[in-house]
Amino acid sequence: MDFTDKKGRGVEVPEALAPLADTHGHLLPLKCDPAEALVRAAEAGVRLLVSPVDPTDDVPDAGAFLEWWGRLVEEAPVEIEHLRYLAGVHPYGAKTLMEDPDAQARLSVLLDDPRCIGVGEIGLDFGPWNELPADVQEQAFRWQLAITRDRNMPVELHIRDGADDTLAHDMAARILREEGVPAAGCDLHCFTSGPEVMAPFVEMGCHIAFGGAATFKRSEDIRAAFLACPDELILSETDSPYMAPVPLRGLACEPAMVALTVAQLAELRTPEDPAQTYRQLWDNALAFFCLSQRDRC
Repeated sequence: MDFTDKKGRGVEVPEALAPLADTHGHLLPLKCDPAEALVRAAEAGVRLLVSPVDPTDDVPDAGAFLEWWGRLVEEAPVEIEHLRYLAGVHPYGAKTLMEDPDAQARLSVLLDDPRCIGVGEIGLDFGPWNELPADVQEQAFRWQLAITRDRNMPVELHIRDGADDTLAHDMAARILREEGVPAAGCDLHCFTSGPEVMAPFVEMGCHIAFGGAATFKRSEDIRAAFLACPDELILSETDSPYMAPVPLRGLACEPAMVALTVAQLAELRTPEDPAQTYRQLWDNALAFFCLSQRDRC
């Protein structure tokens, strides 16, 4: 299979040297039909896809979502061995979560379903689109971290700094030290900073997920973090429909494009044996979500 770049040129998806995992790919909202995207993902070698959903944003009706998800799973290509979702409230929905009992109830319903395998994405966002103060975000962050502990579920974090600071990451690291990293696991999704920002989270045993941004020309700091991250803590993702990898940057991203990101990162990390990085990313994803038979969760 292949894609077409912004100039209309065909871009061939590289052969996967091991099963591919998209540990964070939004199917809601997606700028193409999710069922068709799953077909392309299967053709590209994706065998695990975890999609985050937010009860304050893209899931106004938990029952309707669960029915839709059930149909999606039934119709998904058999090659995709693991199609699961996460449930959690993004920092932008923090105020709604803490003030709306219905949103809290929807979150509980979503987390109760056996097809849900984690909490996320939750965290802190001090970027240009944020409109909520830090204390409101912190309250929702701590509240949801408690849920991950109570339910013994892994968590995926959304941490976005301001333009010229690391306040969100610094604050998140402090909160994790105070609250404790959930025993089931913690992942910094869509990591876009350098090794220094990553270091305290790695020291606490957090996984670090790298997506299309790591392939951008000026992302030397992200690639340095990827090389510095311990083998057992690296994960792959797309964060679709955002940040499509080079050479498709600027287009709507979808889960199949994790194949392009992994191919480039594997050549960077283990150029003598790219398949080694492929296998590590796959094994780590299975272990993080406790989907391998050899994992004890």
